[in-house]
Amino acid sequence: MSWTVKMETQMGPWLESLGSRTIRPGWVVRFRSLEKSKEDEFCLELSKLHTYDDVVERVANHLGLDDPSKIRLTSHNCYSQQPKPQPIKYRGVDHLSDMLVHYNQTSDILYYEVLDIPLPELQGLKTLKVAFHHATKDEVVIHTIRLPKQSTVGDVINDLKTKVELSHPSAELRLLEVFYHKIYKIFPHNEKIENINDQYWTLRAEEIPEEEKNLGPHDRLIHVYHFMKDTTQNQVVQNFGEPFFLVIHEGEALADVKMRVQRKLQVPDEEFSKWKFAFLSLGRPEYLQDSDIVSNRFQRRDIYGAWEQYLGLEHSDNAPKRSYAANQNRHTFEKPVKIYN
Repeated sequence: MSWTVKMETQMGPWLESLGSRTIRPGWVVRFRSLEKSKEDEFCLELSKLHTYDDVVERVANHLGLDDPSKIRLTSHNCYSQQPKPQPIKYRGVDHLSDMLVHYNQTSDILYYEVLDIPLPELQGLKTLKVAFHHATKDEVVIHTIRLPKQSTVGDVINDLKTKVELSHPSAELRLLEVFYHKIYKIFPHNEKIENINDQYWTLRAEEIPEEEKNLGPHDRLIHVYHFMKDTTQNQVVQNFGEPFFLVIHEGEALADVKMRVQRKLQVPDEEFSKWKFAFLSLGRPEYLQDSDIVSNRFQRRDIYGAWEQYLGLEHSDNAPKRSYAANQNRHTFEKPVKIYN
């Protein structure tokens, strides 16, 4: 008995248990580009016993690619009808049948990517999408950073400095974690990048303003977020736009803070006159008057996290939404976006 026939005999009962859509020996697989995940691009007739190497070799041959190791495959989620979140690792499965089975469902769809470097080499690297916010230009530039997994945030920043335009040569950068228009974290330079997740959070890099480097003993660095109230949801506060940090000084009245905010955001007088300022803690706004001392509101420490206590700018959201192409439907930027890979 040949090896193939023997394997067919041994696997028969298991394959039958998968139901009527069992992968047949000559199975036609539909391949889709991961970038165009709704469109079939080509079909290949493959065997359920084809190995990982067999499959990527046939895909590479069809695409006219010399190096099959530059093909990366992703399985299909039969329930969501979308690609699975994580691609198949290099030789991470034994056979085609392993690629097409999702729990008790069998698919005939695989997604592919053509990489610029071999997949084994890429798997030794950590790839991060970082949104760089220019200090003076009104734009966001998305950069793809690839570094060894044992690298640190400091290494990311040093690599980014070689790719971006700084306002001055000695400018210092920081890396932030942003989620739904709030800043949740400033990454320390010594943090390892291996466990940083850019699939759900936006990684934002920006220059550290000079005034933040020279904080006085009574100065505070506070979070400032844009917000509006949702009239359809019982006046629930909804954040939008780009969050930022602001230095407030002891004894500084709101009127002075407002001038600095307007100057920073370059908002015309007519529009800015409609804005309301509020101190928010856990989503509850306390509206401020021009004579109020802002620093008095930020004396107590918030056990729920600094992002839940902030200076809120209430106004309508007039900016056109520009999607972050790498994470569609998750984040938006209000500034023009460029993407560099």
